[in-house]
Amino acid sequence: MRWCSGWPTDLKMRVLPYTTEHALRLFDLPLHHTDPFDRQIVAQALAEDIPVVTADEAFRRYSGIKVIW
Repeated sequence: MRWCSGWPTDLKMRVLPYTTEHALRLFDLPLHHTDPFDRQIVAQALAEDIPVVTADEAFRRYSGIKVIW
């Protein structure tokens, strides 16, 4: 994937690894999403206290999450 090798640096982003803490947060989440990957994003955002950039209104149903867009 040579075409994207510089994008994290160019956009001042970092790759956030998925940790055990993130996975364990899933068990405490209500089922506002049926998509398991969206739920992983929610768990990770809550654990790291970072916002999620999305137009998906379902993310706003989770208590404590910051949504941009």
